[in-house]
Amino acid sequence: MPLTPVLSRYWDEPESWTLDTYRRHDGYEGLQKALRMDPDEVISTVKEAGLRGRGGAGFPTGMKWSFIPQGDDKPHYLVVNADESEPGTCKDMPLLLATPHALVEGVIIAAYAIRAGHAFIYVRGEVVPVLRRLHAAVAEAYAAGYLGKNILGTGFDLELVVHAGAGAYICGEETALLDSLEGRRGQPRLRPPFPAVAGLYASPTVVNNVESIASVPPIIVNGIEWFRSMGSEKSPGFTLYSLSGHVTKPGQYEAPLGISLRELLEYAGGVRAGHRLKFWTPGGSSTPIFTDEHLDVALDYEGVGAAGSMLGTKALQIFDETTCVVRAVLRWTEFYAHESCGKCTPCREGTYWLVQILERLERGEGTDADLEKLLDIADNILGKSFCALGDGAASPIMSSIKYFRDEYLAHFEQGGCPFDPHQSTLMAGVHA
Repeated sequence: MPLTPVLSRYWDEPESWTLDTYRRHDGYEGLQKALRMDPDEVISTVKEAGLRGRGGAGFPTGMKWSFIPQGDDKPHYLVVNADESEPGTCKDMPLLLATPHALVEGVIIAAYAIRAGHAFIYVRGEVVPVLRRLHAAVAEAYAAGYLGKNILGTGFDLELVVHAGAGAYICGEETALLDSLEGRRGQPRLRPPFPAVAGLYASPTVVNNVESIASVPPIIVNGIEWFRSMGSEKSPGFTLYSLSGHVTKPGQYEAPLGISLRELLEYAGGVRAGHRLKFWTPGGSSTPIFTDEHLDVALDYEGVGAAGSMLGTKALQIFDETTCVVRAVLRWTEFYAHESCGKCTPCREGTYWLVQILERLERGEGTDADLEKLLDIADNILGKSFCALGDGAASPIMSSIKYFRDEYLAHFEQGGCPFDPHQSTLMAGVHA
């Protein structure tokens, strides 16, 4: 399957982030076309194109926009979730660094469609270079008349604010993000009411991922059939796959949905020289892991789901046979325990105890009973916590025990990690 560079097609041009470069590549043509359409027509175009949210869950974007009640006399808000912070996920930040105007144009079109007069881009605060790029792009857009009052003489007004978060993983959850944006502690809200009814400042709000919004202008410019000519029936279009880890050429690979890891690895030069694939994540550390037997799974929402995981953010972390799966899962679990907001008991207490047991197992001091306890705690978190962070913490544990139970057992049978270079006799035994 060939790569389909759309969002990334001129990332390597000098000063790709400027308005001049963006305009040379059909920049803001989508906006001009959208402003000549009825807002409902824009929504139905995105809906018929089949664009699905690129932030993880894959919810249809046009449908999300259509949930906003019209004629309600309330202000409407558009919020872009750029709080990218899951281990392995690295697509939105490169996009914003290389072509911030792709997002800005998408924001204006989306805000016009849902009749929003204010839009916010919520970026995690650590990525200062990205913040600077975004601020500069927004200033260019204001100066060119694409933002502010009476945009391009159409009577449509839009104010766009770039907001820097304080660096909390939980603020990637859309309702926690809204609380943070309002100046409160970032914690998930109870739903209903959903953001479409009572979101930011208790008004109708759409929250979309960066890549979802940036994909809108090409759809408006090139049309529904063009977008649907890529990908699969239920998961149409192009998307960014982020390959990291033990791969020869890590990076962003923009391809049609439904491509397999085997095909992507061919573009990326394969697993690093002299090594073989052991396990990988299809959608970042919060998705159940896959092994080398899943190389030909179609990387779209249906294919990955049918194989027992989730496409998520399409963050493909590649691990070769030198990696201890117990240690990798422990590191992920430490992250979730650290980032748990503490609002609900299953996640707050569960992630803490998962780390204690995994540490013991990794040192080689665990027992069979610990493995069962690990699965029991994970089961008490999965689907029972306030938001999806708990599910994300449980998924790698349950899937790693499913595929690599022998490796967990080897730790306490051999009194330590079989992959520890200080225990060379164990290493010889494992690789024999």
